[in-house]
Amino acid sequence: MQSFTAYDITQKNGETTHYYEGGSKNGIPLIFIHGWPDIAETWKHQLLHLSAGSKYRVIAPDMRGYGLSSAPANKRAYALEALVAELVEFAEKLNIEKAVWIGHDWGCGVVNALAAHHPELFLGLVLLAVPYRSIELGLNYIVNLVNRDIYPKDEYEWGPWEYMRYYELHPEESVKSFEGHIETITKALYSKHDPSKWGKPAVTSRTLRDGGWFGGHPEKIPDIPLEYTILDESLLENLLKSHKKHGFFPPTAYYLNHDVNEEYAKSEKNGGILEFPVLFIDAKHDSVCSPSVAPKLAENQQKFVKNLTYATIESGHWVQLEKPKETNEVLEKWLGERF
Repeated sequence: MQSFTAYDITQKNGETTHYYEGGSKNGIPLIFIHGWPDIAETWKHQLLHLSAGSKYRVIAPDMRGYGLSSAPANKRAYALEALVAELVEFAEKLNIEKAVWIGHDWGCGVVNALAAHHPELFLGLVLLAVPYRSIELGLNYIVNLVNRDIYPKDEYEWGPWEYMRYYELHPEESVKSFEGHIETITKALYSKHDPSKWGKPAVTSRTLRDGGWFGGHPEKIPDIPLEYTILDESLLENLLKSHKKHGFFPPTAYYLNHDVNEEYAKSEKNGGILEFPVLFIDAKHDSVCSPSVAPKLAENQQKFVKNLTYATIESGHWVQLEKPKETNEVLEKWLGERF
């Protein structure tokens, strides 16, 4: 990415972590952790905005299995215990004692687990779209937080999380469905959201019954013009490079560790309660993760976060790409008030 310096470090386990850094070396460290199926560049609007001036030291790694970082073939390399250990080492190698950690999607799952096990590394925590005390605790846990008014249990056992159960039962089919149609799927994933679908069952709630992602027929996905997505040419090109380089096993593997993630959560410090400042940005039109359609997610987060700021942006899941100006304003205001 322009205006940023790219680096590679080798972890103790032999894996390579590629990351970008900008801003001031003496600034407050902001570490951006992307999710599925992203790369560090999906934070580009926030990185460019917050690296201007001398306030912040801005850092964004390609997570394990993405971009220019390495991609192990063992699914347990994507378990939270392994990913948390890598981030602890990552901070140590960059001489960072405390930082504001910022996550989106599975990046939230990772930084949530990091916060619960290593609160000493945190000045603060920012979560986009996915609340604290959710996916990091495993599928069996989050099913209990489903809004049964939208997803009656007799019809939607897994609620909007049915796609996660499909991953567990059919991992090879999941990988093949994405790898076979990578260009059309990537643009479809990042297409602009439809506000009229708010409050209705998510498409992910039928993944098992439909026989897979995209109604079981990824070959029928239309080739969406770029202007109807929230991507630009550079980001699309680099996302495709990442997926073609590593395949879709690594992104899928993040969903194949609910059993060990659930066990790992038993070793949290302070019962998982966070004392430092936390900002949650609710992408309201995210039909899977938004507390606006799953109030128990908000209630659960509130119980475990002592200093919580809650902001809502009218956006789909990728709020940092779809509404970068609004996201940056919320981030900058909260950072300025807290630090």
